Amino acid sequence: MHRAVVTGLGFITSIGNSRPEVSANLRAGRHGIAVFPEFEVIKAPIKLAGTIKGFDFPTAEFEDWKYPSTQKIPRETLRPMSPNSLYAWFAMQEAITDAGLPPALVSNVDTGLMCASGGSMWMAYENLHAMVTRGVQRCPPMGIINGIPGSLYVNLVPAFHIKGASLGFSSACASSAHSLGAALDLIRDGRQKIVFVVGAEDCNKFNILPFAGIRALSPQTDPDLAPRAFDQKRDGFVGTGGATVLVVEQLEHARQRVAPTIYAEVTGWGQASDGYNVLAPDPEGSGLARAMELALTDAQITAGDVDYLNAHATATEFGDRAEIEAIKKVFPAGTGPLVSSTKSLTGHGLSLAGAMESAFCCLALHEGFTPISAKITELDPMCEGVSIVTKPVDAAPTIALNNSSGFGGANVSIVLQRWADGARAA
Repeated sequence: MHRAVVTGLGFITSIGNSRPEVSANLRAGRHGIAVFPEFEVIKAPIKLAGTIKGFDFPTAEFEDWKYPSTQKIPRETLRPMSPNSLYAWFAMQEAITDAGLPPALVSNVDTGLMCASGGSMWMAYENLHAMVTRGVQRCPPMGIINGIPGSLYVNLVPAFHIKGASLGFSSACASSAHSLGAALDLIRDGRQKIVFVVGAEDCNKFNILPFAGIRALSPQTDPDLAPRAFDQKRDGFVGTGGATVLVVEQLEHARQRVAPTIYAEVTGWGQASDGYNVLAPDPEGSGLARAMELALTDAQITAGDVDYLNAHATATEFGDRAEIEAIKKVFPAGTGPLVSSTKSLTGHGLSLAGAMESAFCCLALHEGFTPISAKITELDPMCEGVSIVTKPVDAAPTIALNNSSGFGGANVSIVLQRWADGARAA
């Protein structure tokens, strides 16, 4: 099997629109949660979101969109996009530059693209509303593209002239973790030498507020109080959007072209299902525990080798509890890794979460810091025996595990390992 390493990262997130900015905010524990004007306009009972700065989508017409002027986007590229596609376009640009990839390697039969997005519910609504109220022929020409879940890879493949394997994943909040797992398999099997892993979501009322109907969103009005995973008074998640791109590359190929940076090695992954409920996780955490155990086996390591775990932990009552049960099944009490939920800083990125948080793990491994679980004032007693990181610690992880779970009971766990002196850190 070929080994897979991460050689490039790109970010559009609530805590920054570049790798240096994201890294600085992760280290400092600065969150990107704010009162969201879009919710205020419609007097929604939910007030907070992990807002994306530098972008504005006042109407569904792409000519009205505002975005950073650092890159000029061709009109024909922008026209069929949804907001999540636009976020991803910018994150792709950064990741390509970060990895030092020339155009000939971006557009190559050995370079693929694994994507994940829930699609743009806003664009779907606008397009269907126009069709129903104004007539079939008044549906925008690109309406069949920019509103569907597959809009992300449908836009990115031609925009970046991708020639290798391309696929869009839709497994709810486990989607982009599945994308990373699939990329690892493609690299290992020698089917691709480079795979872009992309997670992206809109950040608007259409993609976030439907979760209020199942009481999954925090009703807090103070951004410093939500989300607060693992806290005794946690009251739901805060939605966010944006995009994250990881460049996953065959080790031999990265060495041959002298890649500028190797952030981490992707050494294993596991997936398992709850088989329990459409919305609620298995309260025993059995499916997630199996996913973690399979990931450890795939990476050929033991539970004792893991020193940092980026938890899925969305700050919902049942989700956090199920994950703590899963962690306790895999890691004996008092001997497990440091655990944190970076969603306390960013908000929950839904399909974006797995890719974004795996990229955060890459930064932690490469730069030598452990992200905190912010906003905790009263740790839930259920966390006894689990090392939740509530304040900065003097610890640099060597092996990180990243968990993602989605509706329907999909669970994915990814193993990432520090790159040290050209060999696996042991």
